Parts: sequence; structure tokens; C-alpha cells
Amino acid sequence: MSLGFSFFFNSILLGIGLAMDAFSVSLANGLNEPSMKKGKMCGVAGVFGGFQFAMPMIGWFCVTTITQYFVAFQPFIPWIALILLSYIGGKMIYEGVKGQDDEEGSPPVGLMGLLIQGVATSIDALSVGFTIATYDLFQALLACLLIGLVTFAICLGGLAIGKKAGTRLADKAGILGGAILIFIGLEIFITNVF
Repeated sequence: MSLGFSFFFNSILLGIGLAMDAFSVSLANGLNEPSMKKGKMCGVAGVFGGFQFAMPMIGWFCVTTITQYFVAFQPFIPWIALILLSYIGGKMIYEGVKGQDDEEGSPPVGLMGLLIQGVATSIDALSVGFTIATYDLFQALLACLLIGLVTFAICLGGLAIGKKAGTRLADKAGILGGAILIFIGLEIFITNVF
């Protein structure tokens, strides 16, 4: 894939879709700590952005090393991307409709709690490695960097909104994020199969 409009558009959409869980948690963190200073807000958003950068890169690395040894596996990548992104997106929509995110609460915004939140909100981003498996190393790094930066910006917004308005938007964010991930899965599938 070339570094054209489609590359940047898909990377930004992936970032938006993947950031919705972190956005919801950021809303809760902002509500739990309304006096959070700007430096800590940047640190919290940076942790979420860092995990959202790292997880797709790890997924890409795993997929590219596997496909080097199993070339026959490559035609299944669009199918796997569609299934994984649809599953993750569907789960996010289900949880958003049921409102399960708010029932569990969030750990305090200490370092350990923040790291746990970072892993929990980014573990699904490992599957993005399948969606970017056709990228070379530079393209994969750039796509993951865009995903991380988008997550950083969205989480900063989530923290600020949470400090002001609370977590009323958390369920809607999960629904939107899920729909975006399903759309990306369909776009990848249609682009690569047809």
C-alpha cells in the first residue's frame, strides 16, 4: 500500500476505533480526579497512546514473521482482519448498549492502575497486526504512530470531558468505536478480496 490518502485515512480511523475503550476509561479517570493537572493528563494519555502504538506493532511483527514461513497463510489475512475487527467491534457495541463498562468502575489513576488500564484497553489492538500485515516496516511504524497519536489526543479530550461532565458519553463512545472497527474490517476485506 502506498502512503496516499487511503493509508492515512485508514490509520486515523483505526486509531479512532481503537481509542474508544481508552476514551471511556479516560472519562472515568477525569471524573475520579477532577483536579488532575495538565502534566498528569498528558502522562495518562501518553500511556494509553503508547500501548495503542505498541500493540499493533507487536501484532504486525508476529504476523509478518509467521507469513514469512507460511506464505499460504497470506490470503486469509483479510478474512482474519474482518472476523477479528467485527468481533471486537461487535463486543464494543454490545457492551456500550448494555452499559457494562460503567458497572465495573475504574482503578485509581496511580501508575499500576494506569498500566493495567493501558493493557486492558489496548489488548484488542494486537489484532490490528493482521490488518496491516501487508505493510512494510516503515508503513507499519507510521500507521502505529498515527494510531498512538490519535489515541493520545482522544484520551486528552476524554480526561478533560470527564473532569467537566462525567461519564455519560462512555457508552456512546464504545458504540461508535465498535461501528468504526466493523467498518474498517469490511473495508479491508472488500479491498483485498474483490
